[in-house]
Amino acid sequence: MIDLNQLIIKDLHVEIDGKEILKGIDLTVSEKETHALMGPNGNGKSTLLATIMGHPKYKVTQGSITYGGQDVLAMEVDERSRAGLFLAMQYPQEISGVTNSDFLRSAINARLEKPISLFQFIKEMEGTIKELEMKPDLAHRFLNEGFSGGEKKRNEIVQMKMLKPSFAMLDEIDSGLDVDALKIVANALVKMQKESKMGMLVVSHYERFYQLLKPTHAHVLIDGRIIVSGGLDLVSKIDREGYDWLIQQYGVKPTIENKKKPVFSLGSCAASKQGK
Repeated sequence: MIDLNQLIIKDLHVEIDGKEILKGIDLTVSEKETHALMGPNGNGKSTLLATIMGHPKYKVTQGSITYGGQDVLAMEVDERSRAGLFLAMQYPQEISGVTNSDFLRSAINARLEKPISLFQFIKEMEGTIKELEMKPDLAHRFLNEGFSGGEKKRNEIVQMKMLKPSFAMLDEIDSGLDVDALKIVANALVKMQKESKMGMLVVSHYERFYQLLKPTHAHVLIDGRIIVSGGLDLVSKIDREGYDWLIQQYGVKPTIENKKKPVFSLGSCAASKQGK
């Protein structure tokens, strides 16, 4: 029987501008599982998440990604979203002139056969904003415009809770959050997972965030490959000892990050493709 919420990645190779970034990723995430993805900056973590979501800058040269038995690589970005995939981005983009409420209602309706009623939408959004302890006027503000870094990250979780994905990817969603906001976000994520069968793939550098989420699996990605996998104990060991012991034990050489890092936008992970 096919697990409708299982993501399976086999021998995935990905390049950007002719340079190979991912060099053979094998990973399976089942429903209700939380997988921590760790590793030095610039070694392929964000590339993996963006590739799953369908970022056009990344070219898959080998391997496969399936979700619930469906070929993810054959889908457009909006089709992946409607299949249940969601990416909370490391660098959320500002979109002037589009309010949060208009954006979210359009995104939700793109997934439904019958549009959500205005009453239900307002009720859900007000409840979500309150749960994430954001300002009540969030719905009427332009998408991420004038937001602090922490507000942008919490707004990604607002979108996630409203869209109700069955598989969520979080790309350093904890960066820019203070201690109180970190707990608010973590509690919201844990609650979502308890109320659904959602699987999660989480990129973070901080054990504190992982201790709140309690991942069921942990992986270290170095130089485009998953070098070692384990559980929460692996997260704690990395926090104590860093990556040097892995580099020595497995003879890998981490990629040195280019400090001038380009910021790419997927646009909306839920809106339909444009210009076709």
